[in-house]
Amino acid sequence: MQAILSSTGQITLPESVRQQLRLQPGDAVEIIVGEQCEIKLLPVTSSITKLKGMLSAPPKSLTLSEIEDAISKGAVDL
Repeated sequence: MQAILSSTGQITLPESVRQQLRLQPGDAVEIIVGEQCEIKLLPVTSSITKLKGMLSAPPKSLTLSEIEDAISKGAVDL
């Protein structure tokens, strides 16, 4: 797969690459140049704070005791 370098130094990533990396307009990527001039392109993951508000609030709040009980019921004996 090839991409052409523009006169301003820009490269357009092919759509298949953008889909595979799940990149959207405005996303950041990390470019890593290896010892033999190979390039790795890695999507930069978002900060966890960007996830705020994605899920609705739970129907009821749990007490610490209820949370600990749920954790212990899900624990596997080693």
